[in-house]
Amino acid sequence: MRVGGLLLAAGAGRRLGQPKALVPFDGQLLVERGVALLTGAGCAPVHVVLGAAYDEILVTADLAEATPVHNPAWASGMGSSLRTGLASLSPEVEAVVVALVDQPLVTAAAVRRLLTAYQEGATVAVATYDGQPRNPVLLGRAVWAEVAALAEGDLGARAYLRAHPELLTQVPCDDVGSPDDVDTPQDLATLRERKVAGS
Repeated sequence: MRVGGLLLAAGAGRRLGQPKALVPFDGQLLVERGVALLTGAGCAPVHVVLGAAYDEILVTADLAEATPVHNPAWASGMGSSLRTGLASLSPEVEAVVVALVDQPLVTAAAVRRLLTAYQEGATVAVATYDGQPRNPVLLGRAVWAEVAALAEGDLGARAYLRAHPELLTQVPCDDVGSPDDVDTPQDLATLRERKVAGS
């Protein structure tokens, strides 16, 4: 079983005021934290899709355990980053776990649960919280072409997941983290406080 990791980290973070990849959180940049999330769970290889501030991220962040992938069309939305990332993975990769750079409270334990679901036969597995599908998401190679075809704007894999609910294996992850994301400075402050309180 060879399951890769794909971290989507290309956005400019306009509402936040800076690219999310470069935001410090609990002693790491968010892009470093996302890489550690995937590598720590056993995903290999791990590719990081970058766009905004590409050169700065390469100089500033420690991406030694990942392969940076540049998405020149990053401004068009997450869909283009997902397509770029899927296309960058070698044919030996059987499935991939897709994670987002702006969800720092997602844990490696959630990723490992998705890997277990794949080992048990799931083609598409999604982490759920309060019964709602969120991130990360595992995609078997058999669905990549259709996922890429439906990935437009900021939908990412969501369009495919909504079109094929019968294929989803839902994996509850409420007890191992949170999918809350960082979109604004207030979001960031709130999640930092929650991290400190929970540590």
